[in-house]
Amino acid sequence: MNTKTVNFSTFSSIRIGPTVDVALIEDDIVPEGHVIVGSANNLLVSPNPPPLMMLSKQYDFIRIENDRLRIGAATPGGRVVSFCKKNDIAYFEYLSKLPGTLGGMLKMNAGLKEYEIFNHLIAIRTQSGWIPKEQIDYGYRKTSINEVVFEAVFELEKGFSPERLEMFAQMRSNQPHEPSAGSCFKNPPGDYAGRLIEAVGLKGQRQGAMAFSEVHANFLVNYGGGTYEDAMALISEAQSRVREAFGIDLQCEVVSIELKFDEKMIIYP
Repeated sequence: MNTKTVNFSTFSSIRIGPTVDVALIEDDIVPEGHVIVGSANNLLVSPNPPPLMMLSKQYDFIRIENDRLRIGAATPGGRVVSFCKKNDIAYFEYLSKLPGTLGGMLKMNAGLKEYEIFNHLIAIRTQSGWIPKEQIDYGYRKTSINEVVFEAVFELEKGFSPERLEMFAQMRSNQPHEPSAGSCFKNPPGDYAGRLIEAVGLKGQRQGAMAFSEVHANFLVNYGGGTYEDAMALISEAQSRVREAFGIDLQCEVVSIELKFDEKMIIYP
């Protein structure tokens, strides 16, 4: 089994985590007892994580087959957008503002507003074979996928839109520039996590080098040298205050991985 040494304090988007050897998935062989990670864009890796694995470059591909779009699960969203622009393919423009690889996006049904990765999905391929979209339960930032995804097939429609590309850029213009894991919490029905965090006085709140951003309260940012413990303390404080003030349980969008983590087949962006 081949491995790759990954320093999560530089590899992850929030710049937190240890240096560990990560097993590489090759030829559809998935190591047992490992947690899968993608490009670590919504991930908090603890100082003592469980065994980790990631897809090898074998799964980084995109091509047109039989008037459909076939994409490997290790393919970055930016590469998908570039391919679609070059080949005049519509409805993937929003991926320009979603960091991560396809596998993680599929696992969490990533998207912007009503534009979601499942909108034009036909099927995914896992160790169980090809699974049509109709057999997968999915909703806002969640799916029932519980296996490693190797690749996926999407509907192909012509008409890449520079206007949509600009619209998505504007939708992301209020995000902080400091290292972060993206949105910290999912928006509860009929409300916004950022509004709730600000309402309980935590916008700009710091613990060590970690803070809820002054730019957008639902972004947990690292001002340099932030730790896993400080990040988790802020997350816990926000959940506690919002629950006490509004009776709402904020659900994390950012995922923390500790040694006791038991969801062995989840993919993270």
